[in-house]
Amino acid sequence: MAKSMTEGKPLKLILQFALPLLAGNIFQQTYNMADAAIVGNYLGTKALASVGASASVQFLVMGFCIGICCGFGIPIAQRFGAKDYNAMHSCMFHAGFLTLIVAAVLTISCTLLCPSILHILSTPDDIYQDSYIYLLILFLGIPFTMLYNLLSGILRSVGDSKTPFMFLVISTILNILLDLFCIIVLKWGCAGAAIATITAQACSGILCFIYMWKKFPVLKLSKKDCKVKGNVTANMLMMGVPMGLQYSVTAIGSMVMQSANNGLGSVYVSGFTAGMRIKQFAMCPFDAIATAVSTFCSQNLGAGKPERIKKGLRDGIITGVLYGLFAGTILILFGGILSRMFISADETEVLAASAKYLFCLGFFYWALGILNVCRMTVQGIGYPGRAILSGVVEMVARIATSKIFVPLYGFTAICFADQSAWVSAVIYIVPVCFLCIKKVSNKNNK
Repeated sequence: MAKSMTEGKPLKLILQFALPLLAGNIFQQTYNMADAAIVGNYLGTKALASVGASASVQFLVMGFCIGICCGFGIPIAQRFGAKDYNAMHSCMFHAGFLTLIVAAVLTISCTLLCPSILHILSTPDDIYQDSYIYLLILFLGIPFTMLYNLLSGILRSVGDSKTPFMFLVISTILNILLDLFCIIVLKWGCAGAAIATITAQACSGILCFIYMWKKFPVLKLSKKDCKVKGNVTANMLMMGVPMGLQYSVTAIGSMVMQSANNGLGSVYVSGFTAGMRIKQFAMCPFDAIATAVSTFCSQNLGAGKPERIKKGLRDGIITGVLYGLFAGTILILFGGILSRMFISADETEVLAASAKYLFCLGFFYWALGILNVCRMTVQGIGYPGRAILSGVVEMVARIATSKIFVPLYGFTAICFADQSAWVSAVIYIVPVCFLCIKKVSNKNNK
């Protein structure tokens, strides 16, 4: 059900909206962890390294897909907050039209460039073939990834975070079952893991579309809504592309870091892959809180209520930092134990590498609570270009750490690359966020 966030207590609304998002993110990351556990335990650490060797480029491409779809949702949320449903429907049509074009371009270009990407990442020869097959199949599934993320982004824009969660649960369960079937029964190896992923995403996206069309009258389009308009196209691209690029710019730094780590050998690739799965799982609440705050701010911007934007930002930051302190403590104390979900006990070197990575991350996890909320708020109130610069800051920090310190300190430098990026980006985004809110407030008071 569509829900306005322009009335009521900000923290209560944000948490109510964030909880289904959090549950959905947890289900998604549960799949990612189960996927890694199945691959690592049934196919071995080299297969795990094959799946993880291209993690950064997966984040770059899939992150752009997710980011651009989220960006398309911002104008929709603003029109919904203003109760301008005709303009909202036009934005929805343009979002679908542009998503179709982007999906086609990305799928074709990424599949053709797949070998070059793996060579750029310095993928070790002993895992190259499995890495290539896994990445190629994921690239072929880009249209399904974008379909689900577009539809879920539209639903969240109108205040419904429960329906996307419902279909994400279906996708996750299906994904795990298909993983087991393709890897253990059919013995398709790394290819089976990728096939399971795109099949589950396709089912989730198609079912979400059918359900949304039947159950959400406010989102139904008429023929008059389905006309391409230059000004609306430009506005959608202005919001969507920068948000997609922000994910991609961040991922470029991760690719350089991944390449530096791949050069250290398959032991560190496996350890890093296991650590990344746990890190991403622990990041779920950050993403949920930040998305909820962004939607809250977008709707209240459309409703002309800047004071509520300030309150929502404050409550979001406090919630994010408190969670970051808790999650960081868990990573510091139990990182080694958690790594055993993916790595057998006799792989002592790999386990040690994963535990060390998580231990170092834990001391700086609180910074993500500030970074994600402020960045998504800046995007939600209409300044996506400034949010991109926080991604640029992250990219520069990761590249500098990878190029300068990895040759000197090896895997230890890898363990601190993310933290250098987070803290650097926080120093930039916090004052920018408050400046953007001030500008919005001044415009509204005129």
